[in-house]
Amino acid sequence: MKTSEIKEMTLNEMQKKLADLREELFNLRFQHSVNQLDNPMRIKAVKKDIARVMTFISKRESE
Repeated sequence: MKTSEIKEMTLNEMQKKLADLREELFNLRFQHSVNQLDNPMRIKAVKKDIARVMTFISKRESE
């Protein structure tokens, strides 16, 4: 996910996206624990996306 995509979202959309990303991270961790994960680098990418979204949420809330 690019930062330009996040900038265009509303606060509610960002919070929805954050919830979706956290759910995806949970599922990836579960797949990893039972050795069914195809791409382990996806976990790292999802964590970074979560951090990006959280950064923009805090920025919007402080405005």
